[in-house]
Amino acid sequence: SLAGFGDLMQDVLWCFSQVKGTVDIGVTEADIISTVEFNHTGELLATGDKGGRVVIFQREQESKNQPHRRGEYNVYSTFQSHEPEFDYLKSLEIEEKINKIRWLPQQNAAYFLLSTNDKTVKLWKVSERDKRPEGYNLKDEDGRLRDPSMITMLRVPVLRPMDLMVEATPRRVFANAHTYHINSISVNSDYETYMSADDLRINLWNFEITNQSFNIVDIKPANMEELTEVITAAEFHPHHCNTFVYSSSKGTIRLCDMRTSALCDRHAKFFEEPEDPSNRSFFSEIISSISDVKFSHSGRYIMTRDYLTVKVWDLNMENRPIETYQVHDYLRSKLCSLYENDCIFDKFECVWNGSDSVIMTGSYNNFFRMFDRNTKRDVTLEASRENSKPRAILKPRKVCVGGKRRKDEISVDSLDFSKKILHTAWHPSENIIAVAATNNLYIFQDKVN
Repeated sequence: SLAGFGDLMQDVLWCFSQVKGTVDIGVTEADIISTVEFNHTGELLATGDKGGRVVIFQREQESKNQPHRRGEYNVYSTFQSHEPEFDYLKSLEIEEKINKIRWLPQQNAAYFLLSTNDKTVKLWKVSERDKRPEGYNLKDEDGRLRDPSMITMLRVPVLRPMDLMVEATPRRVFANAHTYHINSISVNSDYETYMSADDLRINLWNFEITNQSFNIVDIKPANMEELTEVITAAEFHPHHCNTFVYSSSKGTIRLCDMRTSALCDRHAKFFEEPEDPSNRSFFSEIISSISDVKFSHSGRYIMTRDYLTVKVWDLNMENRPIETYQVHDYLRSKLCSLYENDCIFDKFECVWNGSDSVIMTGSYNNFFRMFDRNTKRDVTLEASRENSKPRAILKPRKVCVGGKRRKDEISVDSLDFSKKILHTAWHPSENIIAVAATNNLYIFQDKVN
């Protein structure tokens, strides 16, 4: 049950960090984690990085000797998903960076996941093999062809046990459908289709058809000089296969129904909060851009993340959000310097817990924030190797704005903006979270009594 999450809000997270690489000066750009995603059971956790690699962690089974100890996550499989490419027609280099990973529900012994870089989506099959065939007629045990004249009897191949091997094989490659960079992929609840979204278009794909997609949203103007907004994120409804939402750089969310028309340029619902004139500034348009949008597991609510806040919207109320949470309002006075160092364009993600009662999102200085929707309490925690030794308790952090600073507080002027938590994930049914901090992956779970 997730009902006891109040304890978690009071610094009772235990940490066992799965560290990928180090945080030393020698960290390469390729090692930086760019996406994190649990599968539908929470037994597997996948990360993608800027080097085009996918690393899958598997939860270990609980030990019989220690039945109360929860299983830890260890590396299960690592494979290269994307390679750097070059578009010769446009003289454009295509990065190998993994933008998103989405799991498909498990149907058999194998696992399937989608991964995408800026241009190409791939469907991967991850399977185990612990037996190998022996006794071929035309080949010897090393795989070399045998001399046909030496074959005097017919052999029946047999399966022999071998060390467990995890194989990742690409089953489908969905390419050449996006002019602009892909920012989102989302698997439909019919599990036959998925969508991919770039800055100006959203395409609908069938898993069995790789050479053709159906364009369902196109906001590209006839004259690009008239362009006023771009698509920033998109997601299918968790239960209704005909419904999806997409967010824009203008801070708006559009809910579309594919039953209405083939091209969903006309939305069914339009969510926008009127701007407070007193808060109007040069940076208003930039910080109102939505970087992530997520349906709740129930399908009743939408959560959006802009630069300073997380908002929860009721699907039945379009004119304003029902909840607004300040993530780091103390940065409002720092927007000028954040604009100069480009941090104001950072795209933070947000996630629900399994019961939709708590939401989590990242901030700077390796801080991440949690908001309990029922009690309205919130907590700031830090993912760092110094504070996150295995089985250690995470202590809440507080940011001080001017004036006297208490011993356990950190000044807003001391925040490290190069350390940022952009990508997080929450176990679908338990209080286990994954937090990506640069090239380190931290996995936290609530306290075991």
